[in-house]
Amino acid sequence: MGSLRKKVRFWASALLLLLLFLLQIDSRSLVGATNIPLGSTLSPSNASSWSSPTGTFSFGFVSDPQSPSLYLAAITYSGGIIVWSAGGSGSGNASVDSAASLQLRDDGNLRLVNGSGTLVWESGTASKGASAAALLDSGDFVLKNSTAVVWDTYDNPTDTILQSQSFTFGQVLRSGVYSFSLTQSGNLTLTWNDSITYFNKGFNSTFTANKSLASPVLTLQANGIVSLSDASLSTAVVIAYSSDYGESDDIIRFMKLDSDGNLRTYTAFKDAAVAPQRWAAVADQCEVFGWCGNMGICSYNDTSPTCGCPSRNFDFVDPDDHRKGCKRRREIQDCPGNSTTVQLDHTRFLTYAPEISSEQFFVGIAACRLNCLSGGSCVASTALADGSGFCYLKVSNFVSGYQSTALPSTSFVKVCAPALPNSPSPPGELRSQSSNPRGWLVAVLVFGTVSGLMLFEWGLWRCFCRNGARYGPSSAQYALLDFGMVLLEIVSGRRNFDVSDDTGRKKFSVWAYEELEKGNIRSTMDKRLAEQDVDMEQLKRVVLVSFWCIQEQPSQRPPMGKVVQMLEGVLAVDKPPAPKAADGGLAAVTSITVSATSSPTQPSSTSSHSIASSSLVSKRNLDKPSSSLVLPDQSSS
Repeated sequence: MGSLRKKVRFWASALLLLLLFLLQIDSRSLVGATNIPLGSTLSPSNASSWSSPTGTFSFGFVSDPQSPSLYLAAITYSGGIIVWSAGGSGSGNASVDSAASLQLRDDGNLRLVNGSGTLVWESGTASKGASAAALLDSGDFVLKNSTAVVWDTYDNPTDTILQSQSFTFGQVLRSGVYSFSLTQSGNLTLTWNDSITYFNKGFNSTFTANKSLASPVLTLQANGIVSLSDASLSTAVVIAYSSDYGESDDIIRFMKLDSDGNLRTYTAFKDAAVAPQRWAAVADQCEVFGWCGNMGICSYNDTSPTCGCPSRNFDFVDPDDHRKGCKRRREIQDCPGNSTTVQLDHTRFLTYAPEISSEQFFVGIAACRLNCLSGGSCVASTALADGSGFCYLKVSNFVSGYQSTALPSTSFVKVCAPALPNSPSPPGELRSQSSNPRGWLVAVLVFGTVSGLMLFEWGLWRCFCRNGARYGPSSAQYALLDFGMVLLEIVSGRRNFDVSDDTGRKKFSVWAYEELEKGNIRSTMDKRLAEQDVDMEQLKRVVLVSFWCIQEQPSQRPPMGKVVQMLEGVLAVDKPPAPKAADGGLAAVTSITVSATSSPTQPSSTSSHSIASSSLVSKRNLDKPSSSLVLPDQSSS
């Protein structure tokens, strides 16, 4: 009996010590934080705020970026960058007037009240026993009692995740009609209007598909790496790299769901009002569903996305804001028996889950048009010309389009007759694009090679597409590897295995990468072009693309369609990770001659491919994992 009492005392003491230890851990995170007493109030009129111990963060009222005459109750980083706001900054429902107030009530509830006394937002902590609040130097605002945190902004994010903040399965970022969440399987998902998932990539694209994790946690580390951790994983999985990863001094990083539906990472310097972008989930903004509104067509003006209407049968909903979409001048139901279609070349109407599993057919272009024209509920259709034969009929009330010369698709929009296609670009615009032939010298060489290789690949596909054993994704990746090396050899005028005193007796690709890292891009150019008026930005773009194509891991290499868009300047090109060739380890990369052993990119309807960049900021980064590609988990038309 005495032995039993000793055991009980021992375990009781152990549990008490464990409880005290856990409470100590929780309280240590609050050391140095100034308590904000219950009953405290902030308002826009007195410009007061609550600050973190070092003044890095402050909580108060700031002008709403969308409506400058109104205010948001927000946590801001030094310089005024908003990282959290009561009610969410992207919803438009949390904006208040100058007579509003943020109240930390005596019952422990944090409330945002408009000047009229209307409740705008509350923390819902009236019954949780909070006795004070504090803003930590991590940017986390906490409501706490004497022993623990009962509510905090980290667990209730709006549109932003700060560095080292844990974003877990079940949490959601929102900005307007867009939302971001983490799936149980560890994938990052972006969704429009809680219905259309236009981005679904990450962990399960890299490892075993459909694997369910215990409790996945997404973190933006202080060094710029986006990682995923879980109890079932032996180590954190790298999802993406910020372009300046490795740097961590005097900066703070955050990941934000922007109002345009894209998820990005940013680096903010102290006291700076602007934070530069370092990574984007969706590399091609036009692939964000709904970015141009209903019936809007997204395209690129130089390198910036712009919105237009399908034809002159449509008008902008708001002439001052083309992102709000287009409306028919005459609705289809107003012209029974007198409808027709407008043909849109190189245009695709975005089709993502759950739409992708319905209204999908295998027919030709003409039949795709007729099926929509005769279908009572169809408003538009897209026929893919990539060899798949897919035809998608759009029957929803919201249609989002994308137009680019790189898209192998033709779309049709149902309108009341007569069809009024948009006018072609003015001849003067076309002439101005080719007014400097010498400035386009590198581009002509490169795009001639792109065209030739794509024609060659198309021929190979025609020959081998029926033989799955002889043609597949792996052979397509070898073709891309070949192309990357050919591209590098074209702009340099040298073979990969050429060694000389100019390159320090190093293999040319190794030397060229080192020069790229130094920022000495001109040295990689063919000496015969030295007297020509060559655009250095174009040259840099070509060299960057070539190194993306020769990445050791096939999953890191962009598809040929994206390669063309990067060379055209439609997509931004970040610095590539250091390929193994730069470490002398990519034995498979040799001086390439195009041969029948190379195979084309397999025709596919997959259109989303997002390259996350790796920085070349220092030599130490060359030893880091180079997998900075967020891989696709689903296809879209």
